[in-house]
Amino acid sequence: MPRARSRYAPDRGLTGRMVTTMFLIGLLYVVFVGVLLAALRGSWPIILIITGGMFIAQFWFSDRIAAYGMGAREVTPEQAPELHGAIDRICALADMQKPKVAIAESDVPNAFATGRSEKTALVCATTGLLRRLEPEELEGVLAHEMSHVAHRDVAVMTIASFLGVLAGIITRIALWGGFARSRPGNDPAGILLLLIPLISAVVYAISFLLTRLLSRYRELSADRAAALLTGRPSALASALTKVSGQMARIPTEDLRKAEPYNAFYFMPAFSAKESLGRLFSSHPTLEQRLDQLSRISTDLSR
Repeated sequence: MPRARSRYAPDRGLTGRMVTTMFLIGLLYVVFVGVLLAALRGSWPIILIITGGMFIAQFWFSDRIAAYGMGAREVTPEQAPELHGAIDRICALADMQKPKVAIAESDVPNAFATGRSEKTALVCATTGLLRRLEPEELEGVLAHEMSHVAHRDVAVMTIASFLGVLAGIITRIALWGGFARSRPGNDPAGILLLLIPLISAVVYAISFLLTRLLSRYRELSADRAAALLTGRPSALASALTKVSGQMARIPTEDLRKAEPYNAFYFMPAFSAKESLGRLFSSHPTLEQRLDQLSRISTDLSR
């Protein structure tokens, strides 16, 4: 949840859908853990230690690893005065603590935010984005990223995605531990033990789809919050259109390097033709985002 003094506007409709999605992920988690405890009666302490350690590592270090992987380099106000100035204005509007500011050397026009809270937050823009956007457009993109910081989206998505990580770990443990070689006999728990890899795969698939759905909701929420905070939804819409159009001109090799980090980015690093579809996307379609911004612009003009 955002800090009480943040001025980013809440969105009850999107919040309701996000809460529902998180509830379904939590329910899936409870069912999955129940199955594991029933099947691995003697081994559950080891499973809990392993999965607990993985969760802590993912929660505390995944954002730093992602920032490092995306080439984020922290810059001072002297090194990037325009970028720092834009973030200073957004922080003043939102009444938020200023995050670390970084630049990534990449021609892929994009931006991202990492950090579990305002104190650990980092906002980064690529050199490709800084070259292509006008000041108002850049401010809209950065306001979008600062909304993720205000609402602690990195922490939320890390927690939401952990079930998929857990299912993957259990599948590997089951295969490496030779569960498939166990003889179930007439023991129902033994039969369940043999099914663990299959159950884990199904849980992973469902968790993946729910997490992607949650991610799309959060991107729409960040767009809306940024548009209302700056009062210029058209500037954000212009940035979205420009970045989307420029993606098609980026070499395929560069897009493929950036693609593993799409969940963090302002705009996915692939063209619409290469998208696997709405169901698997971490972001809403460009049309959905522009339509929402158009409605906000109409409401603000009344």
